[in-house]
Amino acid sequence: MTKKEKVSLIQCRTYDYNVVKESILQSFEHLGGIEKYIDKGDKVLLKLNLLMKKKPEEAATTHPIFTKALAEVLIQYGATVIIGDSPGGPFTERMLKGVYRVCGINKIAEETGAILNYNTNGVVVSNPDAKYLKSLTVTEMIQEVDKVISVSKLKTHGLAVFTGAVKNMFGIVPGLIKAEYHLTMPEIEEFSDALVDICLCGKPTLSFMDGIVGMEGHGPSAGDPREVGAVIASTSPYHLDVVATSIINLKPSDVPTIKRCMERGICSGKVEDIEIIGEEINKFLIKDFVIPETRTIKLVKDWMPPFVKSAIDNLTRPRPVFNHKDCIGCRDCEEACPPKVIAMKDHRPIVRLDDCIRCFCCQELCPKKAVEVHRPWMLRQMTKF
Repeated sequence: MTKKEKVSLIQCRTYDYNVVKESILQSFEHLGGIEKYIDKGDKVLLKLNLLMKKKPEEAATTHPIFTKALAEVLIQYGATVIIGDSPGGPFTERMLKGVYRVCGINKIAEETGAILNYNTNGVVVSNPDAKYLKSLTVTEMIQEVDKVISVSKLKTHGLAVFTGAVKNMFGIVPGLIKAEYHLTMPEIEEFSDALVDICLCGKPTLSFMDGIVGMEGHGPSAGDPREVGAVIASTSPYHLDVVATSIINLKPSDVPTIKRCMERGICSGKVEDIEIIGEEINKFLIKDFVIPETRTIKLVKDWMPPFVKSAIDNLTRPRPVFNHKDCIGCRDCEEACPPKVIAMKDHRPIVRLDDCIRCFCCQELCPKKAVEVHRPWMLRQMTKF
């Protein structure tokens, strides 16, 4: 009988520091003890989800109290903790300082003695286990540590349906190089395979998920906070995501990254094939968690005339829509757009839809939630079934 992967599942409904820390300690116990994974003196990177400048209560980033509790457990054990991520947009020291400050992480570093990463260098590494990305550029910070712990946030995602432990490792790719991967692999099938490749390259020793308050709806940045009440941990980010998606009533096989893992034999995508330690998953199930509709219809044939392809495309493909009333003209969408199809006119963004690859980076990184993903009527009708 194949040995089941272990996933720790603990109920935690508050960001009270002592309660969260106890949940972290229990997570380590469920997985065999901290000493099983971390040696005293190890440099450990806490790879957070710091997507952009968002306040903790917006539920778009790893909560600072969750980060503090995990960092202190490791430091008290005898490890050196480095906190880092490569958020969306340019990967610069100035940008990192702003993200750390707004997300409440700089204060956590001061209180715990953890070190904030400001190394913005990238290095090319080989990735022999990959399907597509046999070599890729990663942030140098992961080569400066002994162990990497992924500390993700439970959220929905407009392109990838769900962003959890696996997709969190996309943040080891520095800055705007992430946009290059979006551009070269615009279809979600290939892109989700690339996300799995990147996670395999990052090799997180452990993965923790802040599911105390998650995000539903138009994630990963424009959705709504939703109490989930879960702290989830595992040695396998792939199996952790299966448990997390099942909690929010999302069929794991409907999540592109999990589907790719199933195809590649990394996981079965079934909760029953996982040993869940701690609470029973049924205590956490949320049947009305709002999941973004991301499906597209692929009816366009190569032999069709361009004008027919264009007509079908307009009727069935989702597209970004910019609310100029809420837009502040910050140009973040223009800078982050992988195919460079957004231009500013009168300090407001205009998108060239014919060349838009529908990665929705503009929606993901808009600080004012001024970008919506519009799904045409025909698409909504055809994806009901």
